[in-house]
Amino acid sequence: MNDTRHSARGMALVLLAAMLWGTTGTAQSLAPATLSPYWVGALRLVIGSAFFAVLAWRAPARSGPWPWAQMALAGGCIAVYNLSFFAGVKQSGVALGTALAIGSGPIWAGLLQTLLARRLPPALWWLGMLVSVAGGAAMALGQGGELRLNATGVALCLLAGLAYASYTLVNKPLVLRLGPARANLAVFAGAALLSVPVAWVLGGPLQAGAAAWGVVLFLGLVSTGLSYLLFSSGLRHISGTTGVTLALGEPVTAFVLAVWVVGERQQPLAWLGLAGVIAGLLLVVWAELRAAP
Repeated sequence: MNDTRHSARGMALVLLAAMLWGTTGTAQSLAPATLSPYWVGALRLVIGSAFFAVLAWRAPARSGPWPWAQMALAGGCIAVYNLSFFAGVKQSGVALGTALAIGSGPIWAGLLQTLLARRLPPALWWLGMLVSVAGGAAMALGQGGELRLNATGVALCLLAGLAYASYTLVNKPLVLRLGPARANLAVFAGAALLSVPVAWVLGGPLQAGAAAWGVVLFLGLVSTGLSYLLFSSGLRHISGTTGVTLALGEPVTAFVLAVWVVGERQQPLAWLGLAGVIAGLLLVVWAELRAAP
């Protein structure tokens, strides 16, 4: 019963993190057009790092050496995810790019766990994951937008999904060893150091006024700092593959905000996809609770 409660709490934290990630698109739409998306991705990492630095400074000290190789790998994964996602979406279009990047993450996670741990996730997890991914694809494509089958864009979006899944699987042992604040500080500081020079090269000099900084601060503190703190805390109690799959709550939140806040009208395919994502996530939750004891 204790394990079940811990698993339920972990999944609730991850779903809450996914809901905060779902505010990213709405917030970014409020940013001035002069602010490059590459700088948005880099600055949110910088601000998120400052958020975790404050938490780490107040956290109790932990003994033992730091796993530098794992921290560098996780930081590199976050940097690759941010940059490849923005670049892939720009080339493939929002609908297809989002579906490929977010939807491929759980598939990559299941394959990586099978390869590295030589252990297949349970069949119920695979069923829930595939239903959620299919629903997410239908939801994204049903919202319309330009659909461009660009080989480079597709490859970048799939790379983003692989980077995110790899980060999650590497991050879990880091959190268990260092705690959420220190683990995230190490990961996001490394990712920021990699991302800022790339943003300068790809996005040009930073052009950000007061409105842009307001959006970036929200993305850095809420959609990055607070959300990844919740996500990492939840990972301590559930499997990495389940964590990646539950992150599909992000497009659900983005969908709801688009309807209620922005006032967008959605096609029937998008609503069918929304139902598929929710049904698949419930199956994943059931699989995790069954595995807890």
